[in-house]
Amino acid sequence: MSSNQAVNIYSAFGKKGLTQTLEAAKAHVKQLYLSDEIPWVIGYSGGKDSTAILQLIWYALIDLKAEGKCHKDVHVISTDTLVENPFVAMWVEKSLERMKETTAKQGLPIIPHRLTPAVKDRFWVNLIGKGYPAPRYKFRWCTDRLKISPSNTFINNLVDKRGEAILVLGTRKAESTARAASMDHYENIDTNTRKADGLTANGSLDRVWVYTPIADWTNDDVWIYLNSVPNPWNFPNQDLMGMYQGATEGGECPLVVVIAVLAVMSAPWCLKINP
Repeated sequence: MSSNQAVNIYSAFGKKGLTQTLEAAKAHVKQLYLSDEIPWVIGYSGGKDSTAILQLIWYALIDLKAEGKCHKDVHVISTDTLVENPFVAMWVEKSLERMKETTAKQGLPIIPHRLTPAVKDRFWVNLIGKGYPAPRYKFRWCTDRLKISPSNTFINNLVDKRGEAILVLGTRKAESTARAASMDHYENIDTNTRKADGLTANGSLDRVWVYTPIADWTNDDVWIYLNSVPNPWNFPNQDLMGMYQGATEGGECPLVVVIAVLAVMSAPWCLKINP
C-alpha cells in the first residue's frame, strides 16, 4: 500500500456519526420495548460490552418514563461464581448496588439480580467434594456450572411465568469470525420469526429471543461510547479501562483455573484424579 492511499477503518459510527447512531439505536430499543409484553433480561458482567448495552437501554427507558410508557420489567442478571477475582467481584457488586439505588430514585422498572451457582455446582464442591480435575482448555466444566447454569435457571423460571423472554446480550460480530458466523446463523435460521424486529433465535433456550443492540460495533466503538456518554447509574466508565489491563486473551474462567491449579498443587492426594 502506497503512503498516499487512505486506510479505511470500519466503525458503526462512520456513516451517521456518534450522536445520530446512538439516537437511532435508542429509538430501536424503545420501539422493540413497546412492541409486546415480553419481559427483558440483560446479561451483565460488569465488562465494557454489557455496560454499553445496559446504558443504551437505560437511556431509552428514561425517555419512555417521561412519556408514561415504561410498562414492563427489565431484569439485569449478573452471576457471581464465588471464586472471582476479589476486585472484579467488588466492582460488579458495587455496580449492582448503585443500580438499585438509582432505579429507585428514577422510578425505572430495572431490577438487578446477583446470581450464584447452586451448591452442587459450586467450584470447591466439584473440585474437592466430587474430585473433578482443575478446569482446563478441553474440560472447562467451570463455565457451564458456575456461569451459564445460574443464568439459564433464572431465564427458564421467568419463561415459565411469562411465556417468553427477550435476552439482551453484548455480543459483537467483530469479536471473532466464529462469533460472527454463529450470530449470522441464528439471525437467518428458519425458526427466527422475529428477524424483522432485530431479534435472533436462541440455540439453547426455548421461547427465548436474543437481542444484540451492539452486534455491529467494533471494540473501539464500545470504548468511544463509554467514554463519551455518562454512565446513567453514576458508575465510573473510565475506570473500566483499568479493569482490562493485563487481561488474558481467549480463555474463559482464567481466574478459576489459577485457583484450581493452586488447590491441586497444595493437595497431592488430588493428583490421582487427573487423567
